[in-house]
Amino acid sequence: MSIIVTGAAGFIGFHSALRLLQQGVKVHGIDNLNDYYDVGLKVSRLNLLNEHAGFEFHEVNLADEFEMTKTFAAASPESVIHLGAQAGVRYSLENPHAYIESNVTGTLNVLECSRKHSLKHLVYASSSSIYGANRKTPFAVEDRADHPVSLYGATKKSNELMAHAYSSLYDLPTTGLRFFTVYGPWGRPDMAPIIFTKKILADEPISVFNYGKHKRDFTFIDDIVTGILKVLEAPALADPDWDPTNPMPGSSSSPYRIYNIGNTCSVELMDFIEAIETCLGKKAKLDLQPMQAGDVLETLASVDALKNNFGYRPNTSLEVGVEKFIDWYQSYYKP
Repeated sequence: MSIIVTGAAGFIGFHSALRLLQQGVKVHGIDNLNDYYDVGLKVSRLNLLNEHAGFEFHEVNLADEFEMTKTFAAASPESVIHLGAQAGVRYSLENPHAYIESNVTGTLNVLECSRKHSLKHLVYASSSSIYGANRKTPFAVEDRADHPVSLYGATKKSNELMAHAYSSLYDLPTTGLRFFTVYGPWGRPDMAPIIFTKKILADEPISVFNYGKHKRDFTFIDDIVTGILKVLEAPALADPDWDPTNPMPGSSSSPYRIYNIGNTCSVELMDFIEAIETCLGKKAKLDLQPMQAGDVLETLASVDALKNNFGYRPNTSLEVGVEKFIDWYQSYYKP
């Protein structure tokens, strides 16, 4: 069995590829190794993947139609886990075109290649950011999500719509997973855990937006990967109960599904900072700032559908997850 993982040098892509390799699956990793954040971290992840004989890496830009077509032909995949994207809410304010190129054009190329190879299943990354201006919590796939407040969120909503079109037109089984604030070892350095940890250790103040009143559904990476692989094994099916006169967003008369994947627990940002402080044995200096454009006040996932269909049960507590992250950070960065 051969599986393509896009974004294989990225945080979630690396962990997903590694788990598959440990299970004896042949993995073709795609990544363009862009410099949005430290390329050295991406190379370190790839070095670990390259220790497995079943891994083959392809340095390819998702937006390059010719190279993507060639890579799919060489890999001849049974399924695809599409995690490659331009990430980050705040960066989308600075460089919006990067999000269209990677997240929209890149996903179009993945969909085109997937339908030409008659995939068993395409599982792709969506995001809790699509809920945008929604205020009802927990966020549920049954809720409409038509008001994203960042371009990043808008591109992820676009990915879901594009996937549905391909499921409908070509009978391509697609499943989108809306990730909720993933953290853990080998995480992205532009995300809060590494930013906070680095600054605390350096005795520098950390910027805490919305005066620390944000709440997030922090989800440990191991729980996320377990969910991804459970979903991958069960290709999306048409929903026999789907009603076109009252359409539900999470399923369709086509082989198309959407699921939230989170920890189902909304944590105050200050509590997350306190967990880091406890592991480091050091207090943070706080620079309290107002809410930033594109941010949302709270995220909380309803994962009932994922639990019912796949037995998904996130089981990593915040304390355990943060401790594992700090252990990795101190081992990798050697502060």
